[in-house]
Amino acid sequence: MADHSAVAEFKQGIQLLQEGYPAEAHDRFYRAVELEKQNAYYISFLGVSEARGKKNWAAAANHCETAIGLKRNESQFYINLAEVYLSAGRRADAVAVLDRGLIYVTDDPRLKRARARLGRRRSLLLPFLERGHFLNRILGKLRYRIVARLCKSVNSNGL
Repeated sequence: MADHSAVAEFKQGIQLLQEGYPAEAHDRFYRAVELEKQNAYYISFLGVSEARGKKNWAAAANHCETAIGLKRNESQFYINLAEVYLSAGRRADAVAVLDRGLIYVTDDPRLKRARARLGRRRSLLLPFLERGHFLNRILGKLRYRIVARLCKSVNSNGL
């Protein structure tokens, strides 16, 4: 009976998450986890709903890491943790998680797509300064605009 109830709560949580109600989904996932404390899927999606609905990044990341610890070869858990990191503004951590996921689940197309969406960063213009230093950020934005304009003019000229 508890298994059925936990599955029902989880399914309702997934539906609420897809419909854009992360706070309500969080309640469902929480109940599912309470019924089955070691179910990695429930724990991982509890983390996603925690990030989306409550903006509690530390708890969300902790839930997702716990799920990965329970089942290391499930690609969805790495995608969920990467989403949590991205929503917290931790892009580099999201990239690292997806790279780590590709080590354990090498041929998963969803992981490869998620990693490709994040792309590669260009090299620093001033490598002796940190990436977040205001000079690197300003010069990087300037480089981006120049390259975009060059590409646009090349495409409009038909070259």
